[in-house]
Amino acid sequence: MKTLFDQTKLTGNKVFEPFTLAGITFPNRIIRSATFEGVSDESGKPTEQLLKKYEALAKGGVGGIITGFIGVGQQGKASDNTPMIDKAENIEAFKELTKRMHEMGTPIIAQLNHCGGQSKEESSHMPVVAPSKISDYKAKEMTKTEILEVIEAFVQGIKNAKEAGFDGVQIHVAHGYLLSEFVSPRMNRRKDEWGGSTENRFRILKMIFEKAREEVLSYPIIVKMNGYETLKNGMTVAESVKIAKLLEQVGCDGIEVSNGTIKAGLATMRGQVPWKMMIAQNQKLNKMPEFMKNFVGIVARKMVPQPQPKNLYNLEAAMSIREAVNIPIIVVGGITNLEEIEDVINNDKCDMVSMSRPFIIESDLVNKFRIGKQTQSKCIQCNFCIVGLEKGPLKCYYGKLPVSKA
Repeated sequence: MKTLFDQTKLTGNKVFEPFTLAGITFPNRIIRSATFEGVSDESGKPTEQLLKKYEALAKGGVGGIITGFIGVGQQGKASDNTPMIDKAENIEAFKELTKRMHEMGTPIIAQLNHCGGQSKEESSHMPVVAPSKISDYKAKEMTKTEILEVIEAFVQGIKNAKEAGFDGVQIHVAHGYLLSEFVSPRMNRRKDEWGGSTENRFRILKMIFEKAREEVLSYPIIVKMNGYETLKNGMTVAESVKIAKLLEQVGCDGIEVSNGTIKAGLATMRGQVPWKMMIAQNQKLNKMPEFMKNFVGIVARKMVPQPQPKNLYNLEAAMSIREAVNIPIIVVGGITNLEEIEDVINNDKCDMVSMSRPFIIESDLVNKFRIGKQTQSKCIQCNFCIVGLEKGPLKCYYGKLPVSKA
């Protein structure tokens, strides 16, 4: 059968060779980056629908899976269907997920998170908290007691994930969630020992790692962090390098490099402003005449920050971090084709690559890459999938509005 590229290129191609990170052996170097799926039940247990999504990824050849974020405490919930790992009965439910993945030979890592200022009071039934009061969201500044409680919640979450059979955990320190808010000089305005210098802003992570290592010893713990922030006074690459070095010192096993905060618009994802989906999901806006909808679309495109470039936009930061530490570095963001992946891996720019949106439209993308059936993801970066999560489970819309039921 004629393929899109010569199969002999796979000789010496490290992309499809096994890679070991902290004792976890991945069958190849393309992994599914954490993607919120919106299909847990009200108690935070994974549903059969979620398990089927992961089974499709495993069958599709993905090197490993990082789960959509799993909450470590009720106060950090961002939606009613946030998966939670803070209860014993939920641990049992997650055991079925890890069992199925291991039967298929696919490593699975639990991403642990507290949404901080992006939490929703209507879901958590608790006040929204953040390191500081800033204009990005409505949240009260955390007390020192609350900070210590969050540290314990993360440590317990790591212990619970290990008990549930996950191969490791990823602590979410990106995208403007709680731990990201702490390490960011823009979002952490505290004047006490939890703010100010890099070391003070890092203190919460230092304590999480120190306490966790006492409990789980060498169990794999990696971090997802912003390599930079696009807004004024945000994280710089130089600052992220400092934090990466501190992470290595406290026992972090690997770093996935991303970027973005809620106020930075499409910095994390890039691509199109999904204004049609945004209007469709809003009852008031959806009732407007068509010409008014088009006007709202024009305004949205002008108002929502759209940083450039759209491809490999975290690679430079990831390479800077990789040069400064001796632990594996994973890069995510705007990776859509095999040629880019081969360049990153075969030229030792990063150790692994991770993708999110391409796997929403094609769970078998890695198999297609591996056999030469395809070299480019079908994802058009319409970002309808992100907005669609407000009303239902994660799925690809391919730039088309869902047909409303009469």
